[in-house]
Amino acid sequence: MPPSARSGGEPRRCSWCGEHADYQAYHDTEWGFPVDDDRRLFEKLCLEGFQSGLSWLTILRKRENFRKAFADFEFDRIARWNQRSVGRLLRDAGIVRHRGKIEATLENARRAQALRQEFGSLAAFFWSFEPDETERRAALDEASLLAVTQTDASRAMARALKKRGFRFFGPTTAHAFMQSMGLVNDHAADCDTRAEVERARVGFRRPRAKRGAAP
Repeated sequence: MPPSARSGGEPRRCSWCGEHADYQAYHDTEWGFPVDDDRRLFEKLCLEGFQSGLSWLTILRKRENFRKAFADFEFDRIARWNQRSVGRLLRDAGIVRHRGKIEATLENARRAQALRQEFGSLAAFFWSFEPDETERRAALDEASLLAVTQTDASRAMARALKKRGFRFFGPTTAHAFMQSMGLVNDHAADCDTRAEVERARVGFRRPRAKRGAAP
């Protein structure tokens, strides 16, 4: 069960979620839990791009507006949108109105279709970058975790996406994506959610890429 449901006082959390109730709920029930749903993976890829230069809390609080504006991030639908769609989105005060990021989302939807064709699913592509646990750093205190903004795995993921034409997704963004989508468990050692995430990862069935596909 999430730490907020436990008895015995306030749960121990990673300090980055602070005292914000919506941030705490995101930390307790979403961040770090493994995801293999293509729609959710595409949503996170896009929202990480929109976050560039902003805080994740800002994006989190606008997430429902983004979902409404971007057809719940169904990338097959978004791939058909055009400059008229861009104009509509630029008038939507509920989202981040940045032309470059909006146009990148439309282009990334088309690239996501190609990626699914190549690997069988977006999930199969992204999970192919899960680092081996033997390569993970031993220090799990929060200071050590926060000091790392990109890794070999996130750089490899960013390169592979750039090669395929994806935009607004560099190695730092890839690292944050991997942390949030459960490709790594970067909850701090003294965080109560860490054990929950680890159990979820142990029971998680990793998606497999189509034969012959390679990042």
